[in-house]
Amino acid sequence: MRTIYADNNATTAIAPEVLAVMQPYFTAEYFNPSSMYEAARFPAKAIQQARETVARCLGGVDPEQILFTGSATESNNTALFGTVQANLGRRHIISTAVEHPSVWEVCKELKRRGLEVTFLPVNRRGELELDEFVRALRTDTLLVSIMLANNETGVIFPLERIARIVKETNPEILVHTDATQAIGKIPVDLQGNLKEVDLLSFSGHKIHAPKGVGALFVRRGTRWRPFMIGGHQEKGRRAGTENVPYIVGLAKACELAVATVDDEQTWVRALRDQLQKALEDRIPALEVNGKGAERLPNTLNLAIHGIEGEAMLYELSRAGICASSGSACTSGSLDPSHVLQAMQIPFTAIHGSLRISLSRYSTEEDVQRIIEVLPKIVANLRKISPYWDDVRNCLSIDPPPTNDHPAG
Repeated sequence: MRTIYADNNATTAIAPEVLAVMQPYFTAEYFNPSSMYEAARFPAKAIQQARETVARCLGGVDPEQILFTGSATESNNTALFGTVQANLGRRHIISTAVEHPSVWEVCKELKRRGLEVTFLPVNRRGELELDEFVRALRTDTLLVSIMLANNETGVIFPLERIARIVKETNPEILVHTDATQAIGKIPVDLQGNLKEVDLLSFSGHKIHAPKGVGALFVRRGTRWRPFMIGGHQEKGRRAGTENVPYIVGLAKACELAVATVDDEQTWVRALRDQLQKALEDRIPALEVNGKGAERLPNTLNLAIHGIEGEAMLYELSRAGICASSGSACTSGSLDPSHVLQAMQIPFTAIHGSLRISLSRYSTEEDVQRIIEVLPKIVANLRKISPYWDDVRNCLSIDPPPTNDHPAG
């Protein structure tokens, strides 16, 4: 049985072109790039060339504004902790309630350390309300950290407008964005539409590079301090011997991502839309989380009422289909996704959420197989669900009361 991979927002397969350029640095060119002998000059030069490539792919920024890290998580931690440590006079941060944990949890940690953090809510479509963002800005705001696109729903945030509002309000407020899910799927131009962004994070394994490498853009003049210390690498900005093959691979993956971004907007989007329509037609009581909002072209997040996501993932896996749930139950917790909670997904669906994320390697056959299998799985699970009336083909209970109208 052929495996159908539809979890590309979690990780991606290494592109053959990426693997090919990495190979020499595992064998013939294995030398430490910080060493002084002649043999080490080639890997050192490869890192510089990779830096230039990544900078070019981000809109042609100065390569010296790029530093390589071990992941987007490290890049996000570096951006947040580093700016706080370098700007002790300001004690307020603005983020959102739907950030990736590598930003969300850091913000909560900074709050425990005495900073004030405003977590902006989202609406039912997963969108930010810009009026609330403007009201949140304060005279002591240090940093605004808002992702470019959400990893679960694919909803794209208006970073260009947000950054412009920030700089028009107070040029000293720093703007950071986690662009991990956006790179390669939508244009990212730090000299153009995102010219007001001060720090930008992303990782390699979401764009067909290996796991274990990421990058952080730090615009010249930004006040921040290194997060990892103890070595001179990356010009003293990130200690630790450089992972040469992975850095080279990241650069090649960035190059390919920029070259194929139009494919994401056409071919991948068409596959996603085809899949979405077919599942909406075949599965009753199904909602598309983020529908109506601007979304990444590859991401489809479904709220399927009346079933548990863990059981659905198990059955999909048995059918050779890899996807993910918005519920954290697969990692040992029964708590639902904080993103879907922030979107106020109904309790009858929040544990039955399903994220399908495609890539440029996805095929028509993959989509047709999911369309064939998923409705049957949902129907079978609903037969044993206490929340589903299989005879009437509808939810068997009413949603719990809300507090929309306060008691008189």
